[in-house]
Amino acid sequence: MDRSLLGPCSRRDALGRAALLGGVPALTPLLGALGAAPPPPAPRRWDGYDRALVVDMLASPGPFNTTLPATPLTPAMVRNARESGITAINLTTDSVDFAATLRRMATWEREINEAPDVFQRVRSVADLLEAKRTGRLGIIYGFQGINPVSGDLANVAPLAAFGVRIVQLTYNVRTLAGDGSLEAGNAGISSWGRDLIGELERQRVIVDFSHAGRATTTTGIAACTRPPAISHTGCAALANVPRNQEDAALRAMADKGGVAGIYLMPFLTPGRQPTTADVVAHIEHAVNVCGEDHVGIGSDLSITPHVVDEAYVKDHQAFVRRRQQLGIAAPGEDPAVYFFVPELNTPRRLERIADALLARRHPASRVERIIGGNFVRLMRDVWGR
Repeated sequence: MDRSLLGPCSRRDALGRAALLGGVPALTPLLGALGAAPPPPAPRRWDGYDRALVVDMLASPGPFNTTLPATPLTPAMVRNARESGITAINLTTDSVDFAATLRRMATWEREINEAPDVFQRVRSVADLLEAKRTGRLGIIYGFQGINPVSGDLANVAPLAAFGVRIVQLTYNVRTLAGDGSLEAGNAGISSWGRDLIGELERQRVIVDFSHAGRATTTTGIAACTRPPAISHTGCAALANVPRNQEDAALRAMADKGGVAGIYLMPFLTPGRQPTTADVVAHIEHAVNVCGEDHVGIGSDLSITPHVVDEAYVKDHQAFVRRRQQLGIAAPGEDPAVYFFVPELNTPRRLERIADALLARRHPASRVERIIGGNFVRLMRDVWGR
């Protein structure tokens, strides 16, 4: 999904509006609006979560899929990051061009520096393991588009040097690399896109096909020589909307050694709020298509739970309508359907997913791969360390 659509604001302004993203799960207002009772606390079935390498391949400690700016972080957001049990996240840090992206990355450098006991820069697998050892949240810089490359392949190397470790080739619409998922033409990867894939792979950056059109996905994966990612998606076989991937693309990705992350978004169930059972259904379908070594989680959410009050509802409506006006809203984005799964509205949502999979009699070894192990293996294969 997209990031903030508003310009920068002061720390005081952000803290003043932080009620939109609270420090603890607040399910009662949302579920009351949905006509359901709050769920009981999830029983803990597995103590392996705290030992596992847990990776959310698209998330943020701060506001995400909202009009609010991504930083500064509030104390509640930092606390939620600490308590999530997540080892590392792919954090979106791109902006409109190369220079603006560096400025945006600098704001995250500041956040890491302000809470070094909570956050760990991740530029290698060794960094990720250190994050796990020290109980910090690893931050992997990633892009949901190629604006920072600015049409010049020479920019890839410095971006990689600044810590970028995963790059998505398109964001719904057409780029120099290929067509996004909303482009009616559905053209495949461009010649320049092939060159970009080659340069990203030379710089040991993961190539991500989230938000890509179906022809761009299949032709782009065919052009990859290293394992690719589809960091946050769903299964078109269960919900045939453009943001979800068809089985053929998922198989092609798996054949290259890649990993697809299932998101926690309404594209899983167009027209209604998804449930944990829906998330599990998409995970299980992906496992059946790809194999258990090629499926993970990319929630596309803030780690901080959503508090659905009047301000939140207005912000969500404004965010979706603005995206619709810009032509970047995908089918399934609805001002009346919120961007999260109510039962998983907690910083420890990946633990609840693990519990749900175990309740379905998936073996613990498979669950450990899905909640992070598969993406860690992908990082080793591409980053090389």
